[in-house]
Amino acid sequence: MEKKPLILVSNDDGITAPGIHTLVKVMQRIGEVVVVAPDGPQSGMGHAITIGNTLRLDKSLAFSDVESYECSGTPADCVKLAKHHVLRDRKPDLVVSGINHGSNSSISVLYSGTMSAAIEAAIEGLPAIGFSLCDYGHDIDFSHTEEYVERITRQALEFGIPAGVALNVNFPKKSEQPIAGIKVCRQARAKWEEEFDERTDPRGRSYFWLTGNFVNFDKGEDTDEAALAQNYVSVVPCQFDMTANHAISLLNNEWNLNPAAKPTPGSKTPESGAAEG
Repeated sequence: MEKKPLILVSNDDGITAPGIHTLVKVMQRIGEVVVVAPDGPQSGMGHAITIGNTLRLDKSLAFSDVESYECSGTPADCVKLAKHHVLRDRKPDLVVSGINHGSNSSISVLYSGTMSAAIEAAIEGLPAIGFSLCDYGHDIDFSHTEEYVERITRQALEFGIPAGVALNVNFPKKSEQPIAGIKVCRQARAKWEEEFDERTDPRGRSYFWLTGNFVNFDKGEDTDEAALAQNYVSVVPCQFDMTANHAISLLNNEWNLNPAAKPTPGSKTPESGAAEG
């Protein structure tokens, strides 16, 4: 009998979120599944890890037929604990994170706990995919993503993901039109134009609530935002090496980072020493 691949599942919405239950259901069609996920919502945590506080890891009853654990820490913590503790004697063939309730396209990838779980896996040398659905509704339907989650996962297991890379997969919101297909894209150049809404609590103290609007400055047709707008699934290969390689030559050639040493007051330069001799 062919050995099933071992698949680690995590997320940032918490172990009881509907998205992770959809993801686990699909992964069970493909391989042996182990879940290590936060015990509550961790959205927007980015790649935070727990350093100054204790971490707790408990067996979970969220899945009746799947080995699962809930962690008090962040998504990155979950992957670390899974690799070094839960699966210390076994190496996952793939790590998947999600399905996130909300978009992680474009600049949102930097803030995403979903993608940080996937990136942490890539740092650990494990192939990884983060899945997100671009829908912020209360009762969202993940069913239209299942076919594509399975297709992308099986392709990743068959052909592999380059070392140090995690795939950022975003699905368009479910509509009357079927998904048009899958596009491999680059990350759009966009940002959140943020505002802080100042409010007053019942004790008269000020507090702030972050609000803002997403603004896409990128008109390219090869971006994740363009693909999603056309009802495609976007797939962006991401890496944790954030070096801006194109800037290295500029800093080396145009900046004056190592100016010639200037003599300190009272010191003798080679020329003055020769003259006195």
